Amino acid sequence: MEIAKLGEFGLIDRLTKDLENKNESTKYGVGDDCAVLHYPDSEVLITTDLLMEGVHFDLTYIDLKHLGYKSAMVNISDVFAMNGTPRQITVSLALSKRFTVEDMEEFYAGLRLACEKWNVDIVGGDTTSSYTGLAISITCIGEARKEDIVYRNGAKDTDLVCVSGDLGAAYMGLQLLEREKSVYYQQVEEAKKKGDQRALEELAHFSPDFAGKEYLLQRQLQTEARGDIIRKLREAGVRPTAMMDISDGLSSELMHICKQSGVGCRIYEKELPIDYQTAVMAEEMNMNVTTCALNGGEDYELLFTVPIGDLEKIKEMDDVRLIGHITDAKFGHVLVTRDNQEFELKAQGWNPL
Repeated sequence: MEIAKLGEFGLIDRLTKDLENKNESTKYGVGDDCAVLHYPDSEVLITTDLLMEGVHFDLTYIDLKHLGYKSAMVNISDVFAMNGTPRQITVSLALSKRFTVEDMEEFYAGLRLACEKWNVDIVGGDTTSSYTGLAISITCIGEARKEDIVYRNGAKDTDLVCVSGDLGAAYMGLQLLEREKSVYYQQVEEAKKKGDQRALEELAHFSPDFAGKEYLLQRQLQTEARGDIIRKLREAGVRPTAMMDISDGLSSELMHICKQSGVGCRIYEKELPIDYQTAVMAEEMNMNVTTCALNGGEDYELLFTVPIGDLEKIKEMDDVRLIGHITDAKFGHVLVTRDNQEFELKAQGWNPL
């Protein structure tokens, strides 16, 4: 069905009519000029992400359900990165005429799956038309006690530098998808030049072979916010001194923490957590796997620092890796290689501008 036939309010009603609020802080959600929220005893955390077609995502290889899921998760991840609890999101969309009502239902299906996983309420947003493709703006609202909030500027000399999960897989998943996309369009162009209608018909059903690389695709297309790590840290009685989620690459995020905290760091290449599929794919593409892990981005793992006194607790924590330590600023930002050479660590992650 064409979106124009429903109109803005008809579309909003169709996508949100059966939403149920799960948080006490949500007093009123979709249906009026504003949502009504109430936070009597905690600080309010607010984060916004703008995702543009052709810049942040490519609908050639991500379907709308996965896109909805990922769009919500990247915002939810920001709240976890402040050591907070996500509670509500608002969703604004700019849509071109090529999208149908059914397309938006798919997008919302993914969005709602992500929100249901972390008990987040969808409380409003906006829709408008677009002449340049799909634009998505999501704002996530969370809460945290004042004393629990973790900023980027709290890292101190001798603190341990830790990351959750593994690094570089999302980037290698993107490289894999881009490669197959390039191969597909190259074959289409060749078939057009030859006037080979049969080949064009066969290419309409083109399906790349991703066997053995499923994890890389999952990391790129099905982003997960690491609220489970926040829960483990709380249960272990560990409060990070500084924390970020890894959206633009480990090197860039670590530089943010060091700059805002006024410190240096030493990171050890041998300690970087890298999945086997990531290493294999990097070798296949003749890429340096350490560079991919440091600069790839979109892992949405947590990068955080903790006091050295929490060393034993960190060692016992599943899916958390100690990769280095914080130093005095005068010692700079150092990457120690596997053969004990030292290089300056530079911020070389993704820059959307």
